[in-house]
Amino acid sequence: MKTRITELLQIEYPIIEGGMAWVAEHNLAGAVSAAGGLGIIAAGSAPAEVIRKEIHMTRELTDKPFGVNIMLLSPAAPEVAQMVAEEKVAVVTTGAGNPEGYMQMWKAAGIKVIPVVASTALAKRMEKYGADAVVAEGCESGGHIGEMTTMALVPQVCDAVSIPVIAAGGIGDGRGLAAAFLLGAEAVQIGTRFLVADECIVHENYKERVMKARDIDSVVTGRSHGHPVRSLRNTMTREYMKLENEGKGFEELEKLTIGSLRNAVMEGDVANGTVMAGQVAGLITKRQSCAEIIHEIMAQAQERLAGCVEVFR
Repeated sequence: MKTRITELLQIEYPIIEGGMAWVAEHNLAGAVSAAGGLGIIAAGSAPAEVIRKEIHMTRELTDKPFGVNIMLLSPAAPEVAQMVAEEKVAVVTTGAGNPEGYMQMWKAAGIKVIPVVASTALAKRMEKYGADAVVAEGCESGGHIGEMTTMALVPQVCDAVSIPVIAAGGIGDGRGLAAAFLLGAEAVQIGTRFLVADECIVHENYKERVMKARDIDSVVTGRSHGHPVRSLRNTMTREYMKLENEGKGFEELEKLTIGSLRNAVMEGDVANGTVMAGQVAGLITKRQSCAEIIHEIMAQAQERLAGCVEVFR
């Protein structure tokens, strides 16, 4: 399946792994890229030299292209931005901020720049400043989210820009990929499905929580202070939402979540930690390797798209 994205990034399949903080490190990124997708290392708030080591370890796992996701609100973002230019990674994706100040440097290093956007206005601005593509991410996704749904956002972004669009949010199988293509996207970004991959380092408790999730188990906290985050409901989210409803301020609310994502991912605390996952978690019921996940998604998508052709023939 060839699209402008597979040609641009020199990958076999139009599937990109989401840049999930504490989760998307060299083992997962290397496995996704080796399987024909595009693996992404999440910089999160880590120092530049930590991410440099992750890049080197990923290169030991695969000679195929991979990328780095830079969270622009991180204090370390300027140093990480410079370091990825020095390392000449294939792709940079960005979130939580505006990458305009770094784009010229990245482009000069031959890096493909793909910002994550939650609106058509930002998508158009990113195209103006030289982005090679954009990820249109709907609010069904896990982690930090915008307001628009994937179904509404993706076609509007596709209409607003001429560069390729990657759909994200609520996509976890071949049906989602096929739907994204019909909306105008040329690839998908998937995070939650890869949480249960064999190569993913998250704690077994986290994986089990994702696989046991029901369709109604994801909740959004942080709307009251403008930083909404989607995760799976637990003791922490219930307490957080209780305090939000009481009108507590940002600083008091943040005390509940300091270190909580790491505690869930690394220590397996799925009661008081932040178990970031998208609404698609309710579809995920089995463990597979990254290669098995990608091949299954592609086979399902091709079957669905072929069925669409038959329906309208």
